[in-house]
Amino acid sequence: MIQQLIDRYKRYRTERFLAQTYQYSYAFVGMGQHSLTNLYPVLHYLGVPLKYICVTSERKSRLIERKFPHVKATTSLDTILNDDEVKGIFVSASPSAHFSIASQILKSGKSLFIEKPPCQTLQELDALIDQQRLYGSPVAMVGSQKRYAPAVQILQRRLRKEHLINYDLHYLAGNYPEGNALLDLYIHPLDLVTYLFGKPEIIVCQQVAPASYIIMLRHPHIVGTLELSTSYTWTSAEESLKVCTSKGIYRLSQMELLTFEPKPSSILGIPYEKVHKHNKTIEYLYARNNFTPILLNNQIYSQGYYSEIQSFITSIEYGYSSIPTDIVTIRPTYEVLMRIKRLFAESN
Repeated sequence: MIQQLIDRYKRYRTERFLAQTYQYSYAFVGMGQHSLTNLYPVLHYLGVPLKYICVTSERKSRLIERKFPHVKATTSLDTILNDDEVKGIFVSASPSAHFSIASQILKSGKSLFIEKPPCQTLQELDALIDQQRLYGSPVAMVGSQKRYAPAVQILQRRLRKEHLINYDLHYLAGNYPEGNALLDLYIHPLDLVTYLFGKPEIIVCQQVAPASYIIMLRHPHIVGTLELSTSYTWTSAEESLKVCTSKGIYRLSQMELLTFEPKPSSILGIPYEKVHKHNKTIEYLYARNNFTPILLNNQIYSQGYYSEIQSFITSIEYGYSSIPTDIVTIRPTYEVLMRIKRLFAESN
């Protein structure tokens, strides 16, 4: 009897996944390492009908058609924009080219998924927002995958019920000579704290080394400190967040582990732990399981890539309108990014 129930559940689970099919076609602009590692595998797993891959090189185009014979490779974005079967386009190209590509897609009325950074300035972002409204693109979202990470979703729900005190974030990486660290890298942690705590205001911003900053931000209900640096190493890169509330301390590490440590009670303002032995307790709210290699334990899922792409496709196929990473929602992040950029442009 138990075995029959297990078999029935497994069959239902498999059939439910296979039944999730899509009626529209899609295209992808760009084929870099990030796309191949984090985005294309999700499209393949979901069975998204990818009709085109657009690249700038004829040689790469020929290689794509050999590697992926079911996809049309092209060097012409217009070919994709003029194809009525294509309803949504993924863009993960050179950051400097994102604004131009996104503008053309939005003007065509097709839905847009664009990786960070979608553009280089706040003025360009406002132009994209206006184009979405003007030309009626159903969906325009930015690939802020951390908003979709399971640990972040859990943390956000918990923090809504808490009295917030302060937070401390560290984003520590190695040298980044290939691009703009502020836009390409630090957009991640700045967008995360904006998403969790609301629109930020810069209290202090100190450059301590090239492309390395110590920043203090004030949000509506909390103040936080960020260390954003490329003075460390990629081998032991770190992204960690500690949030102090009236009830305890939350710790988020690499989107892989989220814990909560309750604060000991006090009597008449005297910490109970000072007068009586206190056994420290830690509640594990989320931890990626490396033992079983299933979807939920895959880094593509724990980092949020799977859910963000699924959200984009679902919104196009079924008309869901609420998207946590709609292009409008990233505007507060760009405001603080541009403010940091101006501060150091003025000082230099």
